[in-house]
Amino acid sequence: MSFDTTNWFTEAIDETGTAFSLKLKSRLHEEQTPYQKIEIFDTETFGKLMVIDGCTMVSSRDNFLYHEMMTHPALYTHPSPRRVLIIGGGDCGTLHEVLKHPEVKQAQQVDIDERVTRLSEKYFPELCASNRDPRAELHFTDGIKWVREAADDSLDVIIVDSTDPVGPGEVLFSEEFYRHCRRALGEHGILVQQSESPLLHQDILRNMYQRMQAAGFAQQATLNFPQPIYPSGWWSATLAGNTELRSFREQDAAQKAFSCDYYNAEIHKGALAVPEFMKKADTI
Repeated sequence: MSFDTTNWFTEAIDETGTAFSLKLKSRLHEEQTPYQKIEIFDTETFGKLMVIDGCTMVSSRDNFLYHEMMTHPALYTHPSPRRVLIIGGGDCGTLHEVLKHPEVKQAQQVDIDERVTRLSEKYFPELCASNRDPRAELHFTDGIKWVREAADDSLDVIIVDSTDPVGPGEVLFSEEFYRHCRRALGEHGILVQQSESPLLHQDILRNMYQRMQAAGFAQQATLNFPQPIYPSGWWSATLAGNTELRSFREQDAAQKAFSCDYYNAEIHKGALAVPEFMKKADTI
């Protein structure tokens, strides 16, 4: 990552030979927490930008793509999602989308770094608009430990809004973690996890499918969607469960009582289509 004299933020990734840049107006905040370095910038064209350990996390302009696709497909696939657990998601955008569903009775968000949430409340208040909803519970602790200690059949949907599968985040992509998720989910329970770029990270997707299956999830399905500030601009979320994941409550999605900027029933169906190159490469 660099913040040079011409006021450009650049995230360059040697492993993929790619880079992404945004022109900046100013740096609004910078701090090192016990867990990570957090920076907030004001950009020329993407609004506010949060960067963690040099990696783009969320921007005002395009966060709706990620947050809507991490939540609504899973919640409309489950027949009655009442109890939702979010692992990570400290910017609270995923929580905000979850709580648009009136059938949700409890939404627990577990993120280890409270500073992500507090800075989001200051710089991304639109993402935190549901933090005081009586159904919302914010917990600042180890999400892996939280899932390990969750009671059997105590959850309907688990959303893993995590960092990349490197360093501490690698455990969130392990077979052991998926086994604990499977145990905590009810009969129709659904796990959804951000699953990186289908263009750049086919090995990660392939490993996720194998580990989810080994952990007891009979079905998987990957949703594709654009995400400009993430590597390649093409991102994904992968569903896992033991019921059909490619059908959903389509009429409910089409007649939803809340507004979205990207998600609708047609987007949901289209996002499940598997690109030919992924079939040929036996990625999923």
